[in-house]
Amino acid sequence: MESKGPTQTESVDALIVGAGFAGLYMLQKLKLQGLTAKIVEAGSGVGGTWFWNRYPGARCDIESLEYSYQFSEELQQEWEWPERYSTQPEILKYANHVADRFELRDDIYFDTRVVANHFNDATQRWDVSTDSEKTFTARFCVMATGCLSSTNTPNFEGLDSFRGPTYHTGQWPHHDIDFSGQRVGIIGTGSSAVQAIPEIAEQAQHLTVFQRTPNFSVPARNEPLDPETEKSVKADYAGFRELANAAPFAANFVVNEKSALECSEDERNAEYERRWDQGGLGFVAAFSDLIVDKEANDTAADFVRGKIRDVIEDPKVAELLCPNSVVACKRLCADTDYYETYNRENVTLIDVSSDPIDEITPEGLRVGDTEYSFDVLVFATGFDAMTGALTSIDIRGRNGVALKEKWSAGPRTYLGLSTSGFPNLFTISGPGSPSVLTNMLPSIEQHVRWISDCVGHCVENNVATIEASLEAEDDWVEHVNDVAGATLFPTCNSWYLGANVPGKSRVFMPYIGGFPPYVEKCDQVASNDYEGFVQA
Repeated sequence: MESKGPTQTESVDALIVGAGFAGLYMLQKLKLQGLTAKIVEAGSGVGGTWFWNRYPGARCDIESLEYSYQFSEELQQEWEWPERYSTQPEILKYANHVADRFELRDDIYFDTRVVANHFNDATQRWDVSTDSEKTFTARFCVMATGCLSSTNTPNFEGLDSFRGPTYHTGQWPHHDIDFSGQRVGIIGTGSSAVQAIPEIAEQAQHLTVFQRTPNFSVPARNEPLDPETEKSVKADYAGFRELANAAPFAANFVVNEKSALECSEDERNAEYERRWDQGGLGFVAAFSDLIVDKEANDTAADFVRGKIRDVIEDPKVAELLCPNSVVACKRLCADTDYYETYNRENVTLIDVSSDPIDEITPEGLRVGDTEYSFDVLVFATGFDAMTGALTSIDIRGRNGVALKEKWSAGPRTYLGLSTSGFPNLFTISGPGSPSVLTNMLPSIEQHVRWISDCVGHCVENNVATIEASLEAEDDWVEHVNDVAGATLFPTCNSWYLGANVPGKSRVFMPYIGGFPPYVEKCDQVASNDYEGFVQA
């Protein structure tokens, strides 16, 4: 759909920024409430992260039957997933189906990026401007901008000097790239790289991987989805979802309640082996204490390092790929033949942990005195996670206070939904909510339902503005930090902390207290007349 042409300022009840899974469901909910709502979307289509991340091998790490909407039983029953873990094209196809099925497209402005969003103290509305002449005024504004949507490209010296094409995994072209006969350099070994590297290696004449920090990865064990399994789940989808929503990760990872340290070594390794063979992120639920006890976590780390050494033929390469850190304090990766790829003759691993990349050159890049020549460069350098998409917009609350300034020492929210001083502004899966530490779809749906109920409360009770109180916000931020501090998560330099973005304040951003307690807290707040919120 083409971007609509310039018009006068459009007045709406609610403006939604972003047409990913959060924005689409938010629009559908608000329309059902009889409100005028529009989405502004920078891309030319729906899908959010699955619209932009089209790199080779892009695939979800949550199983298809769980990484899907549950708000519509008809949608759950009619959609058929071909694989255990869905590919990017399949998920994008699903997002487009949802947009069409629920007739959402007419209320989306595509190819339009929000550049400023200012609260007007006089009108008590949000004045929104875009990179076109299109402007809005809205009573409510919902930021559905995504946790992993603001790409992070390191500011290498000479970045623009490279003569060949460069690609970022998070902003991949919308057409196939043929790497046949090409010398390719890829920078990064995080989640995107773990998926892209095996695919690129199959095509490229030679692939050179530049690694700063190795990541733990477990086999995905992807396969065609067994029709009988799908049939069984669909026979009681509600029960299947109920089990998942009662789990800490909002996914059907069966948590072993035993401690890793109370088992014998043989029993422990048998459980790890079973989970390794089963595949997927459920590996981290092998024992109850893996994310809170370093000694317990060491047993899992030793097991994975042993697997890496078993798979990789060159002992030096194997050691470079063995993380010296905590399993899952960075997001655990799920792969297909990632480690096996390093046994290929056309793949070279370069460690840049102690000798970083000095500059990008017209021919490739330089590390110390060594120059590398490439035809293509790929940046798999991740995202300015959780906050980047929000702070890149000029958002200003009461009295012109900029969100970027308020969050300069780290994001501050109440429940990840609202921030003090920014009335009627909501964030879906914002910092301070479980978001990226859960299956994102149930987290998104829970936030959308809560926000739509809150908006309905305001409309029905003539509440002009609602925002988090400073006290509630401070208490929640303290709680989020306390819970994180009781785990091993803050021990790594991860994007959960913003450590991958130079100059970004190091604050553990997602809430790790688990999905069910978080939902209970949100429900309690709402039932107590939006306790912790200031209503005017």
